[in-house]
Amino acid sequence: VGVVTLLSGTYASLGQQVRWGIELATKEINASGGIMGRQIQLLFEDEEANPAVAAPKAEKLFQVEKVDFLTGTVNSASTLAVGQVAERNDRLIATTVSFSDAITGDKCSPNVFRVNAKAGQQSVALAAWLSEAVPDAQVFYLGPDYEMGRSTVAAFKAAAEARGAKTVGEVFAPLGNKDYSPFFGQIRASRPNVLYTSVAGNDTVRLFNQLAEYGLSRNLTTVGASGTVTSQNMEAIGENAEGFTTGVGYSVDLDIPANKTFVKAFEAEYKALPDLYGADSYGVMYFYKAAVEKAQSTETDKVRAAMEGLEWSTPQGMKTMRAGDHQAMQDMYV
Repeated sequence: VGVVTLLSGTYASLGQQVRWGIELATKEINASGGIMGRQIQLLFEDEEANPAVAAPKAEKLFQVEKVDFLTGTVNSASTLAVGQVAERNDRLIATTVSFSDAITGDKCSPNVFRVNAKAGQQSVALAAWLSEAVPDAQVFYLGPDYEMGRSTVAAFKAAAEARGAKTVGEVFAPLGNKDYSPFFGQIRASRPNVLYTSVAGNDTVRLFNQLAEYGLSRNLTTVGASGTVTSQNMEAIGENAEGFTTGVGYSVDLDIPANKTFVKAFEAEYKALPDLYGADSYGVMYFYKAAVEKAQSTETDKVRAAMEGLEWSTPQGMKTMRAGDHQAMQDMYV
């Protein structure tokens, strides 16, 4: 199994959770006999949040290492690029992180699956909450300037406006942006009572701390994507994360036996709590295991057919892989 994920850079903390989740599940699966009696070997490559880097590394894993399956991509543009590589090589990939609706929407591919919740699923849950919490919502949008940022903003804007929210402005900042203050004049002039953002990793730390420093966060309800505040960056944000609200497919507090077992094992292994990326990445290995065992083969056509419509158990509960677009269906929470 090839894992092309983030091992360095702004979003490295997300990649750390991906790696931990995949490694923990692999350790458990191998200890219980593997998949059809074969042990899983993991081969890691750093995608650097760059599709131009991710694609050739995926090509190497398919062509040179002959991996049967590939997962791990974080950057949505990387997932789209690696999906094209999978098509050319007649292999399957699954993302556990990428949010862009396009991956299972207008750019959906027969060889690409998504086990995590897409932007649209998060947005519908969050917009339902916002319509009750802030019925006169005047929303300003601030996203990172690449595929994920623009698609998450578009998805939430559509869901929020459908429930009566008004859009008062939007900006997109470069990935790895150090100073958000140039955008603050536009935010002030727009007079929002809600700020939506889909920045992540260290970008969130800088944005939230700078909002507080300039006094902008006092009168704002701050909402955003599920990857914006996680266990990996929450400590660095500190009290400035208080009140942030998101639509999400996972929480360590989910009161179901599968999650309690997972959290205990994860904490024992890594001395840290899992976040949604760790949980979804743990789940993808059991998804692949269930599909191969159902297909009784690792051949692409047979495994693809087995994955379509597959139900499998995860720390979030049961998920179903929708056959029509390869999007996992699951409960969402705010």
